Amino acid sequence: MDWGHSELPSPVVRDDEVTVAARRRRKKVAFPSLGSGSPVSTVTPARPLLRATPASLFRQAVTPRVPDVSAILPPGGRTPRYTHTPRNAAGSLNLDDSDWTNSLYPSPLSGVENTSFFTDDITNLSSALLKEDDPGEAAAASLFPEFLASFLKHASSAVFELLEDFQTLCQDKVDVLQSVVLRAGQNSKTAGVRWLLQQENNTWRLITSLYRDRVQLALEDDIMADLTVPSESEKVVVEQLFQRDAVIRQSQLVVDWLECIAKDHIADFSDNIEYYAKNVCWENTLHALKMRRKSGTAFTVPLVTELDPDAPLRQQRPLADLDREDDARLLKNLFTLIRAGMTEEAQRLCKRCGQAWRAATLEGWKLYHDPNMNSGSLELQPVEGNPQRGIWKACCWRMAEEEQLNRYERAIYASLSGNIKPLLAVCESWEDSVWAYFRVMVDSLVEKDLMSSGMTHQEVETLPREYLEANWTMEKVFEELQASESKRVLEETREHYHVIQKFIVLGDLDGLMEEFCDWLKASKPLPSHLLRFMTHLVLFFRSLGFALKEDVCVDVLKSYVSLLVRDQQTDLVASYVGQLPSEVSTAQYATFLETVTQTELRPHCLQLATEAGLDVAAITKLVVETVRERDDPEFTHHNHTLETATTPDDQKKIDIIDWLLFDPAHRAEALKQSNAIMRKFLALQKHDAAKAVFSKVPEDSMKEVCCQWAGVGQHTLPAEDENAIREHLCIRAYLEAHEAFTDWFSHSSSAPQKPPPAPEAKFTERVANEMREKEYQVSLGAWSCRLDVLTEDVKERIYNVLLFVDGGWMVDNRQDSEQDSDRSHQMAALRSLCLPRLSFLLLSVLQNSSRHQEALRLADIISSDQHRLYQVFSKDELRRFLLKLRESSLALLDRGLDPLGYELQP
Repeated sequence: MDWGHSELPSPVVRDDEVTVAARRRRKKVAFPSLGSGSPVSTVTPARPLLRATPASLFRQAVTPRVPDVSAILPPGGRTPRYTHTPRNAAGSLNLDDSDWTNSLYPSPLSGVENTSFFTDDITNLSSALLKEDDPGEAAAASLFPEFLASFLKHASSAVFELLEDFQTLCQDKVDVLQSVVLRAGQNSKTAGVRWLLQQENNTWRLITSLYRDRVQLALEDDIMADLTVPSESEKVVVEQLFQRDAVIRQSQLVVDWLECIAKDHIADFSDNIEYYAKNVCWENTLHALKMRRKSGTAFTVPLVTELDPDAPLRQQRPLADLDREDDARLLKNLFTLIRAGMTEEAQRLCKRCGQAWRAATLEGWKLYHDPNMNSGSLELQPVEGNPQRGIWKACCWRMAEEEQLNRYERAIYASLSGNIKPLLAVCESWEDSVWAYFRVMVDSLVEKDLMSSGMTHQEVETLPREYLEANWTMEKVFEELQASESKRVLEETREHYHVIQKFIVLGDLDGLMEEFCDWLKASKPLPSHLLRFMTHLVLFFRSLGFALKEDVCVDVLKSYVSLLVRDQQTDLVASYVGQLPSEVSTAQYATFLETVTQTELRPHCLQLATEAGLDVAAITKLVVETVRERDDPEFTHHNHTLETATTPDDQKKIDIIDWLLFDPAHRAEALKQSNAIMRKFLALQKHDAAKAVFSKVPEDSMKEVCCQWAGVGQHTLPAEDENAIREHLCIRAYLEAHEAFTDWFSHSSSAPQKPPPAPEAKFTERVANEMREKEYQVSLGAWSCRLDVLTEDVKERIYNVLLFVDGGWMVDNRQDSEQDSDRSHQMAALRSLCLPRLSFLLLSVLQNSSRHQEALRLADIISSDQHRLYQVFSKDELRRFLLKLRESSLALLDRGLDPLGYELQP
């Protein structure tokens, strides 16, 4: 080679501006937005177009039933961070000389202009979020109602449209949070929420890709197995393999998915791609060799003397330092592009840097296909792929095993030849490792199918036995990951989303449900967004008709509902409770309603429950029963040491009856529940609390109940409703009697005070005293008249209770109702508690009013066999009652009457 040829360019002398340190100080740039480059196609190819697509060992051979992951991203759902480079008709074999890196990696100014992170709306939003204590949570909080709105929107449509909406929502929030992180620094909470949402978005993409294939496979009922026909083309054989073999097809979908994730982050290179050799490979080494030839002096550091691609390895001599630095960066970035599935871009980069030979080495993986063999056309068509692919692959394997090569170069050729060990050496994360294993598995399965079809060349046998005899399965891949030597990979293997992704790939829904169960039982609470994702994942699988573990699904939904209740997401609760079984949903929503204390929200919550298809009547009944039975004391005899004031817990029981009053259809139940609450209050002598409950029940409730039954053609009330109405009337009579006694007692205690007699004094003082005496007499007369009226009123109202019609107070008329032992016990207990007390109150009123004869007649009523009130008295109460009657008899005797109040006979 003529090193002194005058037309060869001299290397550019690098000054401070192009040193490594200077390059590291340069600002990183983002990829252009969708509007700044070529539009990304999202069209799914039809099945017949597959045969016209160039054969591909990995990407083009994927069955068109499920498009590449990048093709199923919802249009407009996110701003891509990359732009596809246009390719010409001849494919990557005819690489053009365009400076593709200038379009792929724009300048800092153009990146700022085009990236969506710096639009006015997001900038304003991120500025507002920075003022929040937890901007990450604040920005992502809207995902909860947005996910519900999307779920309800697509409840009766295609489920995969729902998944696309989920992806769009997550990606939008990721973009917003990214702008917040860039402006506020690496805030731990915000960055953590962003990572969670990014992982969720990735998982929805995986689910969409895999389950589109799995669902369509189930619908086609394995008809693809009949499409296999003999062929002499590697491309056709592999296409048929991908069409009939679900495992290899879905494994390739996993590879596509992981490459799509890497493509999203392709702008996160540690260094900007900036190379200084435009057309000549290793220009600094070339310049050094030319200078040595001119000067005739020897180098202090030995360099290669030839510049063919194999020279450094063959001569065991290094390149110039700057060339080695460029090569190391080039190889790392080439691997990054290949990891992102951008092989053609990697080839263009090689040609751009003057290494067209390296671009050619990346071309040999394509499957050979000669369309002229079976076309029958007189016009020759171009041949596709590499006819010597076996030799190329064996060379790639040996290069991957060459320890003297750069580790990224070894990894590049390992990925092309299915050599797992050199590939894993540069895999730093869980996603990288999974990609490596699945890429090797697909490579191995394809090669085995080609061998079984007789299409492989003799050179395949030069590959090591460990490759040819490897029996890769999805399960084995994840077993290998569990035994990884990388500490980071092992830690990431246990992360929630990676565990979910693992079971999604394996299609092991039972295993996934077991993991969900373990997470819910753990002491550490799950992140709210993870719980939201788990809930909607369960709902998605349900919509596909998959049989899941019902108890785990219920636990997931209940946990999410509890989260919504805790975060006061009132409008969202009913829809998710509606996804629970009926017996669980009733209890769950009743528990939620207990927390709703704002009166104005209660009708809204019931309306939401109705729209969600919940049993509102059962729910309101349960919530009232739960509250009124909480901390209930036993029905016992009156204890005068009891606190009769209304407590906060009592007030809750009073207010809880409101749930049954919003809908007139629930009035019968309102009567029953209010009666139950008032029975407890009466037993505790909390008359004010009982009155508060009674006042809440609308006056027309009894009429409303009768009208409701009449409206359905039933003119006789059911026994339960009729007894409830009667009990309500009994309680009203008792409360009226107690109120009448309270009024009487208050009035009797406020008798006017007689003015003290004035001593003998002047005339004016005697006149004033006489006027005070007259005023006293007038007041006393008015007071006495009022007392007589109140006495008659309290006597009448107490007798209304003691002599309650049709069987007595707190006694049911209808015995054909469903037996309620607790209610029967309470009503009997109330008779024993309240009737003796009222009797003593009436006796006290009559005796204080000097109506002793009427007081003695009360004994006749109590002893009467018609009313049998004596049965509700204890022996001690009867003894005390008789002692009180004795006082009245003595008072009558003092008046000259007999003990019963009659005049004595001569």
